[in-house]
Amino acid sequence: MVCTRCILAVQQLLVREGISGAEVELGRVVLRDPLTSDSEVRVARELEKLGFELLRSKEAKRIESIKNLLVELVHSGDVPASFSLSAFLSQGVGEDYATLSHLFSSTEGITIEKYFIQLKIEKVKEWLSYGEFQVSEASYMLGYSSVQHLSAQFKKVTGMTPSSYRKLGVKPRKLLDRI
Repeated sequence: MVCTRCILAVQQLLVREGISGAEVELGRVVLRDPLTSDSEVRVARELEKLGFELLRSKEAKRIESIKNLLVELVHSGDVPASFSLSAFLSQGVGEDYATLSHLFSSTEGITIEKYFIQLKIEKVKEWLSYGEFQVSEASYMLGYSSVQHLSAQFKKVTGMTPSSYRKLGVKPRKLLDRI
């Protein structure tokens, strides 16, 4: 789950399934009572219809935790200039960054750093699409050292400059849960 609509969709699914007292947060559901095996199968099937999956392994949960921390950070638009990805994730997940990095790369097929860059570029695309912020403001809010650094990463990821993207009629974007 990567947005409030996702949380709402999961809450509605649980209500339809007669599951009450669940706490639904970004990327996580805490149930008051464990699901029966039949309920678990139904919920998993319904989650898949919504584009979600029921995470069962500890590794999958850790990866989801990494993604949720980074999505929340980028969504906040408050990435400090002196930001340390390794320190942020080690503290947030409570594990050594090297272990998290290896797990993420081997499972997702992309490094955490590249995933984080893609999230930031998608956020810039959102801001440019809606005219919310200029590139200079976006670079500051996402912790870039300069507008040029953001522009270079934007071009590397999208194949165009931020100003070229802004001029497009239809602006292609990716869903955050598809990165």
